Amino acid sequence: MMRPRILFVDRADAGRQLAAALSLQPIDDPIVLAVPRGGVAVAVEVAQALGAKLDLLFVRKIGAPQNREVAIGAIAGSDAPQLVLNEELVAACGASRAYIEAEATRQKDEIARQRKRYLSGRQPVDLKMRNVIVVDDGVATGATLAAGLKALRLQSVASTTLAIPVAPPEALEALGAEVDRIVCLHEPDDFCAVGLCYRDFPQVSDAEVMQALVAPGGATGGP
Repeated sequence: MMRPRILFVDRADAGRQLAAALSLQPIDDPIVLAVPRGGVAVAVEVAQALGAKLDLLFVRKIGAPQNREVAIGAIAGSDAPQLVLNEELVAACGASRAYIEAEATRQKDEIARQRKRYLSGRQPVDLKMRNVIVVDDGVATGATLAAGLKALRLQSVASTTLAIPVAPPEALEALGAEVDRIVCLHEPDDFCAVGLCYRDFPQVSDAEVMQALVAPGGATGGP
């Protein structure tokens, strides 16, 4: 299989390009929510360019029993994480309620760990009636992110914009029902993996996430 052409130098480059695209359709007083961990480095650039506050959207996948990479649902949210299921996939893979409950508990525990570590005990930013921009470093299937967007709607936000550097067209079509608008820089028909669209695509550490949140504009940083 041929490697697709490189679209971005790194996540910071993708964030700057994404910020430029977002500036063409101004959003009133937005708050930027990054999907940790990979989305944070992209979202930092977006938040700084737009002069917006940066916070996190926690999303953890519920994988199928036989293949954990297949998302049959997800736990999403920060203060009170919500379980969102794809009932068709649940039935198709034969996942029992006991399995789902156990996985949901495990992922809620991981969100609690991330929240404690990343937010240092502070409460999430109040999203009620806010214009929210959700940022990730790319989307493959969109199944897990869709759960996060569904959970976000339960918080009575004013509007939701999904801003991503790259995604396959079919994933964008599925996610379109969950948001008010999508800003995506590239929709390659030959998409095979998010990481292959970047020249440099290292793992993002917990320390990098925490540093972004205490920088100016971060959720715990200055204005």
